[in-house]
Amino acid sequence: MTNDMIYSILDNHLSRIAGIEGAVLLSNDGIKLSAYQLERDQAERIAAASSGIAATMKAISREVGGGRVIRQLVEMDDRYLCIVGCGEGSTLIVATSRKARLGELGGEVVRASQALGEWLGTPERTRAPQSS
Repeated sequence: MTNDMIYSILDNHLSRIAGIEGAVLLSNDGIKLSAYQLERDQAERIAAASSGIAATMKAISREVGGGRVIRQLVEMDDRYLCIVGCGEGSTLIVATSRKARLGELGGEVVRASQALGEWLGTPERTRAPQSS
């Protein structure tokens, strides 16, 4: 999938959200795959920081037998952050102002991740075998 296709899917869904500030699509090891309305450096920092949150939620879900993590919502004084799994081994992080309506935010972000998931499969990286 090209970056233009990813951007088009993100724009189609995320532009509907009041207060949208940006989004990052990242591999589960924290590598930025694409950004929406964010500067490159900021998108890369968000990707790196958010990969830990996504990994933690997956580990907790495994411990409690919760299955796939569908969505995480972080509420801050001035922002919302919505985190969803997207495709095999990828995560979508969306930042909005507090103007966003939570139902709309969650719904559109999940729909965007589903649309991307149909096209995108980023396999998780495995460690190279170590020679003895």
